[in-house]
Amino acid sequence: QVQLVESGGGLAQPGGSLRLSCAASGVIFSIDTMGWYRQPPGNERELVATITATGNTNYADSVKGRFAISRDNAKKTVYLQMNSPKHEDTAVYYCYTAATKYSWGRPNDYWGQGTQVTVSS
Repeated sequence: QVQLVESGGGLAQPGGSLRLSCAASGVIFSIDTMGWYRQPPGNERELVATITATGNTNYADSVKGRFAISRDNAKKTVYLQMNSPKHEDTAVYYCYTAATKYSWGRPNDYWGQGTQVTVSS
């Protein structure tokens, strides 16, 4: 299995900042889109941001202008810079990637274990 390990979660203050990291490991032939999703308490998982292998980004309207997604292809790592977090950003954040494990295989979706981000109020 391709493994995605998140780090950087924790407690953030409104108006502060937080950076999440997610590193992919295991046998990987290629990685396409990577991204971040989140699941607020009592709610369903929702898109935060995605980034393609060539750097094209897409953001949820709720985080545009505040969050920034980036990636380091050499390190197989995706980042989420969270600026000016709000209380409503509190959620478990999940790293995502679409990857092909073998050259003869098909792309699959892989998910991290999730990391808690809590924004105080």
